[in-house]
Amino acid sequence: MTTGRTVLVTGGNRGIGFSIAEEFIRQGHRVAVTARSGAGPDGSLTVRADVTDAASIDAAFTEIEAALGPVEVVVANAGITRDMLLMRMSDDDFTSVVDTNLSGAFRVVKRASKAMLKARFGRIVLISSVVGLYGSAGQVNYSASKSGLVGLARSVTRELGARGITANVVAPGFIETDMTAKLSETQQADYKRNIPAGRFATPGEVARVVTWLAGDDAAYISGAVIPVDGGLGMGH
Repeated sequence: MTTGRTVLVTGGNRGIGFSIAEEFIRQGHRVAVTARSGAGPDGSLTVRADVTDAASIDAAFTEIEAALGPVEVVVANAGITRDMLLMRMSDDDFTSVVDTNLSGAFRVVKRASKAMLKARFGRIVLISSVVGLYGSAGQVNYSASKSGLVGLARSVTRELGARGITANVVAPGFIETDMTAKLSETQQADYKRNIPAGRFATPGEVARVVTWLAGDDAAYISGAVIPVDGGLGMGH
């Protein structure tokens, strides 16, 4: 991007979200993160927000707009997992994951679109997962929520594309985070055997794809699903 923009990363207090916020800061942008607890990287504005609550999202945007100006780039990254086999999964296990991961992205994008339409510019990046299209046993709720982001991005593209707004999906595979670090060496080796690249990604590798999509070079890309998975999903 040629000039610094106002960027919001939801769930920017840890993992991939933290790295995405860090990379935007490194590139000279004004960055806010939402978090239910903890804080974003140095140089970011952390605001408390719960993506399952529209009023909370609205208040967070109002706070960010007052401090940094209208949000021009939004990265919907906040997400939860409640992994369980289908037969044991409760209604609440399913709906809570969908409400955070999919409905949460909808609430954030809807609120962000107001200023984007006025400015006739916007970059929307939704953080999905390889399992959104590839599927994963024990993750019916998570996979469904991450798959839904594709339909969301593509419909937003058709609605808002003529106003200088793009909406894209980044689908990471296995990333070196606290979550993968907890896996045993045997489990890690099993996963890596299925990844053509033979390794997990670094969070920075995902972050740089996100910042590229938000930049001027990707102005004509919208409704796309960009896998960052070392070849695991093969376009699924």
